[in-house]
Amino acid sequence: MDAALISRLERSSHTAFIDNNTLYVWGGYQVVAGQDVMLPSDEIWLCDLDSGTWEQKELTGDVPPELSGFCGSNIKSMLYIFGGCDPSEYSNQMFSIDVSQPCCSWKRVTDTKGTTPSPRNKHSCWVHRDRLIYFGGYGCKTIGEVRNASSSNFVVEEMSWTTIGNTLFRCWGWNNEVNVFDTHSATWSMPETQGPAPTPRGCHASALLGNKGYITGGVETAELDIFCLNLETWTWTRFDVSPSGAPLGRSLHTMTSISDHMLFIYGGLGTDGNTLNDAWQFNTMKREWSKVTHQHKDKPRVCHTASLGSDSDVMVFGGSSNLCILVDSVAVLRAPSEHHCSDVLIFQTQPYSLFRLCEDFIGRNPELFRQQLNWLPSKLRHKINKRAAFFSAMKPVPTA
Repeated sequence: MDAALISRLERSSHTAFIDNNTLYVWGGYQVVAGQDVMLPSDEIWLCDLDSGTWEQKELTGDVPPELSGFCGSNIKSMLYIFGGCDPSEYSNQMFSIDVSQPCCSWKRVTDTKGTTPSPRNKHSCWVHRDRLIYFGGYGCKTIGEVRNASSSNFVVEEMSWTTIGNTLFRCWGWNNEVNVFDTHSATWSMPETQGPAPTPRGCHASALLGNKGYITGGVETAELDIFCLNLETWTWTRFDVSPSGAPLGRSLHTMTSISDHMLFIYGGLGTDGNTLNDAWQFNTMKREWSKVTHQHKDKPRVCHTASLGSDSDVMVFGGSSNLCILVDSVAVLRAPSEHHCSDVLIFQTQPYSLFRLCEDFIGRNPELFRQQLNWLPSKLRHKINKRAAFFSAMKPVPTA
């Protein structure tokens, strides 16, 4: 991969998903000359995970503003973007685009029913039965909205004397709200939940297992706690796990479902201020943590994405390898970091099938099977050629 392409791909706080063994990457930011620069909203990047080759696709239509802290979700190749911060303010707008089309056009989602959630960022989303179910985040509410909300649903951090209509000021803080958007009826709703809800937070990680949504960690919590929400009964459950042997508390990490009862957690910003490189699995049946041995110890990540690939591989893309946090007597600030990444890290979480093992062995050693490759059906031969290109691109470049 040439240096110019690598530079274009380097990013943090983006969104990514896998469809038909293609990794789609949109948005995020880089650091240029010491300043955060949001990446263009009118382009999306595609990586063929068989060959490892990238291509860029242009996007038209109602292009979203260049956002930070947004939440991206995918339903059957339809990408939805909700919330985030544009250059001037927090947003509660939603945009959608069908990335499977030859010419992709953004649409701003309007004419919705129900009450749209307040502007926010650093929230997360579960996709369940073609519904987008958002949890938490940081954002602003009017004083009237705060008064109407439960005191346990919104933690006020600060107030600003900014006029919004007839309201004199607004409040900023973290929430633990659950907001549902039905993509078929374009309707917003806020179900009444039961049980011990998580404290208000953002920068957490979330994943879906069956009809249950899980969250863990995040800002405003010191430990790597685990909660799940039954998306049919809207009942919260907290997993009481022994702190002995549990991972360090963190935020800006990822959590991926890899089986019917297993969650995979990677990286993040630890409560000790370090960018982490550890991987863990959480068994939701046994309610136990187990540390994962992996080959990417030299690649800590924060503000990255993780997607479930073929054969239960977890595909981590982008992020920063060294997020710097500055602490003074007044505030905790993030210093611009130029340590953005553009590589795809592959975590094998299950034993591979014999077919996958053979496919990879031939892809690593195509010269041993030059004649036999011509005997294969064209579709399989094309797949093997892609794997050979993938492993060839992974080989280190010799230096003089």
